[in-house]
Amino acid sequence: MTGVTERDGGSGGFAAATRLVAEREVRTFLRAKGFWIGFGVVLVGLFAMSILPTALGGGTTRVAAVGERAAEALAGTGLEVRAVDDVAAAEALVRSEEVEAAVVPDTAGGSAAGVRVVALADPPTDVVAALRTAPPVDLLDPAEVGQGQRQLVIMVFALVFLMFGMSGTAIAQSTVTEKQTRIVEILVSTVPVRALLAGKIAGHSLLTIGQVVVLAVAAPVALRLGGHAELLALVAPALGWFVPFLVLGFVLLAAVWAVTGSLVSRQEDLGSSTGLVVLLVMAPYFGVMFFSDNATVLTVLSYVPFSSAIAMPVRLFAGEAAVWEPLVAMGLLAGTVVLAVLFAGRVYSGSLLHTGGKLALAKAWSRDE
Repeated sequence: MTGVTERDGGSGGFAAATRLVAEREVRTFLRAKGFWIGFGVVLVGLFAMSILPTALGGGTTRVAAVGERAAEALAGTGLEVRAVDDVAAAEALVRSEEVEAAVVPDTAGGSAAGVRVVALADPPTDVVAALRTAPPVDLLDPAEVGQGQRQLVIMVFALVFLMFGMSGTAIAQSTVTEKQTRIVEILVSTVPVRALLAGKIAGHSLLTIGQVVVLAVAAPVALRLGGHAELLALVAPALGWFVPFLVLGFVLLAAVWAVTGSLVSRQEDLGSSTGLVVLLVMAPYFGVMFFSDNATVLTVLSYVPFSSAIAMPVRLFAGEAAVWEPLVAMGLLAGTVVLAVLFAGRVYSGSLLHTGGKLALAKAWSRDE
């Protein structure tokens, strides 16, 4: 980085310094075996989540049966049968998800077997396949996106966000290493401190974009191998939003990770200062996973900057968000990113050359002049 000699140069000097720092970060991590091993694990996990559920299948399917004909049709199918008195009781069990489906008398006479299948949102293919004669299927609450497909997409979006959010630890570790080895003193003599921060964020953001592109190419292959080819057309619009949301979300977290690293001077102290950042990464993951069926909570999460990168694409995939909603959510996220980067720049400048113990955030803010 000796080519940048102007400590507080104009925009051209700042841009050149930022580019050099970004290139250094990218080269460093592309040469690290751990980077490739971690990304390889993610790719393997993507294929495993798509293929294993289809290959292994689930447990015994529970079915409600109404009347003798239904009981006869289900005899010997290997399904867990629960006899109920009437259709209303069977539908109540289906709605409460105590059973996957119900087999009831076909009063309309459209079935050769004399029974119909009642399900909640998706046709129960395992139940229909187990019956000797395929009966008509009635859906109580038909859904455009199946529950299994929804859960798969939520899991993939959440895990990808978690992986990239936690990868921001590399920024904190890199900053602490430079402080601990006193290399930072050489760097700031030739590169503006804010350019050093901007370069680190830009470099790791480029690495994130590159990995997302590879995952976007691999995802259709994994879905086809897992028998989810029809899911591609449904997930494509949400995926188009997920990528920019993920990149902005990473920049937001990267700024926070950089601040965390700048406040300590030893790797041993880093763990004690990362609790809040880890919470900001883990909370959206668990929030979306646990409240994926709660429309109100998911709507709120889709506007919160730290969780909107997962929640809004999930709502778009499920068809639960209006056209204007992702635009508003992205505007809020982008605005938060700008504020976070400005805040990080000041704290980073005030704490980067501190080599004692852990520096308080307020003191780091006041040290920048």
